[in-house]
Amino acid sequence: MSLKFFNKLSQDFSELLNDKKEYNVIIEVGKEEKKKSFTAHSVVLRHRSSYFDKELENATTNENIKTIIKPNISAQIFEIILKYIYSGIIDDTDTKTIYELMVNANELEFEELSVKLETYLIESKASWLKTHFSFVYHSIFDGNEFKGLKNFYNDIIAKHPNLIFESGDFASFQETALISVLKRDDLKVEEIKIWDYVIKWGIAQNPTLPTNSKEWSKENFQTLRITLQQCLPLIRYFHILDEDIWEKVKPYKKILEKQLWNDLIQHRMFPNKPVKSLVLPARIISISDLPSRSFSTIINNEHVAELSSWIDRKSTTYSLSNIPYEFQLILRGSRDGFHPKTFWEICNGHTGTIVLAKVAGTDEIVGGYNPLTWNNSTKGVYMETNDSFIFSLKNGNIQKSILSRVADNIKALFYHIPNDQNLDGSLFGNCEFMMKSNVSDFTQDKLCWCDYNPKYNTYYEKPIRTTNEKFSITDYEVFKIIKKR
Repeated sequence: MSLKFFNKLSQDFSELLNDKKEYNVIIEVGKEEKKKSFTAHSVVLRHRSSYFDKELENATTNENIKTIIKPNISAQIFEIILKYIYSGIIDDTDTKTIYELMVNANELEFEELSVKLETYLIESKASWLKTHFSFVYHSIFDGNEFKGLKNFYNDIIAKHPNLIFESGDFASFQETALISVLKRDDLKVEEIKIWDYVIKWGIAQNPTLPTNSKEWSKENFQTLRITLQQCLPLIRYFHILDEDIWEKVKPYKKILEKQLWNDLIQHRMFPNKPVKSLVLPARIISISDLPSRSFSTIINNEHVAELSSWIDRKSTTYSLSNIPYEFQLILRGSRDGFHPKTFWEICNGHTGTIVLAKVAGTDEIVGGYNPLTWNNSTKGVYMETNDSFIFSLKNGNIQKSILSRVADNIKALFYHIPNDQNLDGSLFGNCEFMMKSNVSDFTQDKLCWCDYNPKYNTYYEKPIRTTNEKFSITDYEVFKIIKKR
């Protein structure tokens, strides 16, 4: 017969923790004014923790009292850990504390506790993990731990890759995290976009590289190649469209193995002839998972229905089967370039257009509708119309679309003089939606703007953003709106 009294045992050890008579270890945690000391017993620490067993070997001793200093652990967290060491109990606490406890338990080699807390977060606090995506995701890729959390987040990223690829801190993304994403067969994004993101990340790691890759030396390409040596083998090159290979991969062919580049050319000329390079399988995604290249990389059909309703001043949104307009792509920044002059050259002469821009680092899609004809040869004039509007579309974390119709029809839009078209793109009202770049690239400097608190008269009914901060964009598109027959 075996009788077990674990509750009584746990209670007694908890009381031992508070017994100041026999302690022989002092543990100092925290920094400066938040520093705090705890007493403990070496025999308990040694048998409960291999980490503290090693720490005690090197601890300073004064009158038979060993001192361990841990400035990077807060007093709140260490008090919980110490209670766990003595009693095996973790009291109920808030989710952020549980996360911090998991991280510190891992550092102190309490694997049982760390794994248990990780499982609890995934199974019971998934909404908190999603809300704090950036904070948690960027902090768990330093080592090989937290595999459950890594898989949890990578499953989300596979379905919503813009969470990292279009985030404001993508440049600081850890290489191990990027590699783990690139390995996914179910990453729902076009392969050429993955290539673009990888190149962007690699360049960001080397800020001394010339801005214009056409000016790069052999050493510059070698620098990028070394930076991306773990990432480049994970690109599915043989599943990139021919035109993208030529337009987007070829400018960086010097970072690829010569055999790979030769095989890519051969594969396009003789698709049935074997190649020597490793051919990775296509990512497992359906056509419906990807935006149509002939349609949009920014908006979907629901957005089209909503925009069409606004054009017709409908009080209700058109159904997807009853959209009266075709959205004909005129310009795409990622395809045609982000120079402001490009906007004026391509859109010149087009009537009835919608300009869409994806704000860098957020889920925001902002834009404006111009029922008039774009003209790139004016002397700098305001354009009059009653039918223009600006907007922000529902997307990701943006829960509601915003429609703002023109309020001052005499100053609905401004057409820049030719000399200004090297810096300025579309301008609705008094900067209520403005695209601008002093380096002639809308993606590079944060000068695009949706004025939130105009100093002068407001030319549109209401602001379409909740911040007055200027921004750069990740992409933009211009569509000509054509009535279906």
